[in-house]
Amino acid sequence: MGDRIEIRHHGRLAATLRKSAAVKFLADVDRGDPQQLMARVTGNYRRGNERSGIHRP
Repeated sequence: MGDRIEIRHHGRLAATLRKSAAVKFLADVDRGDPQQLMARVTGNYRRGNERSGIHRP
């Protein structure tokens, strides 16, 4: 394993983590939800398309 992690979405580069950010990412993936963590790291989190708990007509 190198000092760089590339996060890809459908084959396209979404983010590159280097050195301490890569180490922290790997530690966090072991403890939590990888999908949510990748969304937060790449900045694709809370874009407005998440459903809320209330019923909308």
